[in-house]
Amino acid sequence: MASGYGLNGGPSRCFPFWQEVLACYVVNTTADSAQGAAKCSPVLEDYMECLHHRKEVSRIKAIQTAYRKKAIESPAENRPTAGEIRKLGLIDATMEEKNLKVGKWIPYRKDNF
Repeated sequence: MASGYGLNGGPSRCFPFWQEVLACYVVNTTADSAQGAAKCSPVLEDYMECLHHRKEVSRIKAIQTAYRKKAIESPAENRPTAGEIRKLGLIDATMEEKNLKVGKWIPYRKDNF
């Protein structure tokens, strides 16, 4: 909203960018000619990006396509199995493999079912 008021009454998220655009136009243009407005194109581009997020969307799409391409190139058969993960001591490891000792005063159950 170029008025400066957001939906909740405060300033909108793009209002500072709009103020920069107006300040640029005031400084670089005259009543007779608007040739100085070309100097304001980067500021106007920032304002339009704030409004529409087109560059952000294109970056996200590029990241998603690269991620999907990488996922297709490395199929699930190359991923570690549960047995390989177990070697890290995360699943089904014995107490000795985990370097844990059973406490004398705290009861220990082998299965948590």
